[in-house]
Amino acid sequence: QVQFVESGGGLVQAGGSLSLSCAASGIPFSINAIGWYRQAPGKQRELVAIITSGNIRNYADSVKGRFIISRDNAKNTVLLQMNSLKPEDTAVYYCNVKAFRFDYWGQGTQVTVSS
Repeated sequence: QVQFVESGGGLVQAGGSLSLSCAASGIPFSINAIGWYRQAPGKQRELVAIITSGNIRNYADSVKGRFIISRDNAKNTVLLQMNSLKPEDTAVYYCNVKAFRFDYWGQGTQVTVSS
């Protein structure tokens, strides 16, 4: 049974920091990549940051230089350190695992940045 444990969302003022954590278990295939997407109200879900099993990192242009993604392969855990947060970072953040040809999704955690 695939399970995600996401934590770290919340409310923060602009310029502040938050750290998101996601632990995935029960994935029936080798994990190719793990990371975070986000979806703001009325907008499509978009990639925030993702890291491959070979530690290649990919960031959305909007978060480069502000967010840092890291992973613990042994624990299938991914961390997203979010710094210099902006109101436009407000969204539901979803943990994502890419394994074989499938995408697995966490339940999401709300991040709200006040101006």
